Amino acid sequence: MIITTDEQLDKLKAIGRICAMAREAMATAMRPGMTTLELDEIGAKFLAGYGAVSAPVLTYDFPGATCISVNEEIAHGIPGNRVLAAGDLVNIDVSAELDGVFADCGASYILGKADKRLENLCRDGKKAMWAGINAVKAGGALADIGTAIGKVAKKGGYTLIRNLASHGVGASLHDEPGEIPTWPDRSERRKIQNGLVFTIEPFLSMGGQMAEQMYDDDEWTLTAEPLAPTVQYEHTVVATPRGAVVVTLAG
Repeated sequence: MIITTDEQLDKLKAIGRICAMAREAMATAMRPGMTTLELDEIGAKFLAGYGAVSAPVLTYDFPGATCISVNEEIAHGIPGNRVLAAGDLVNIDVSAELDGVFADCGASYILGKADKRLENLCRDGKKAMWAGINAVKAGGALADIGTAIGKVAKKGGYTLIRNLASHGVGASLHDEPGEIPTWPDRSERRKIQNGLVFTIEPFLSMGGQMAEQMYDDDEWTLTAEPLAPTVQYEHTVVATPRGAVVVTLAG
């Protein structure tokens, strides 16, 4: 999606804020002993209260209103009977549609106290996302995003999952210009168009290189290969000559 009018931007900001608030409501309500389905129901109810429709359900008939990935799972986790426990690493990814416009956001959380390394991973995952966001500028190179994220990863001794990328969003959940690398990629030659709407969502890992399906009876849930703790932080942004406008903020 390319933003060309104030009306388009207002609609994008509206659904972006709803997605962010739903994610925060879920994170605030998360407790040990709760199932991921119970957590998903909180997000589903929140979205419905604002007239928004789950984008994964609308687009892919996904079996849940949101994606909830726990510990070894890194993306597209299906809400179900898995019981959350203290110390779990939980990723909540919320995307939705309202008035024909889509937005997408995600974040990883530690339920209670956890290993210091996991706390550092979450801290640095946020840094990686914001490094990518700060590299956005209309007319600049899309490759600058992955380069900036790669510097954060290298400094912290982390790896980046290289087959889960940022993507265009707005008119659909996965929109033009398609996938955008969140890792250093010398083959990426495209420029950032003014008004382009897309996500910034690096997957920072303590050793994982790729995402792959692990469960024979589940075509959705992805884990890191090799298995390693992995976090994802995601915002939807609009490119302008002065930088990125982040639309998935709860405040």
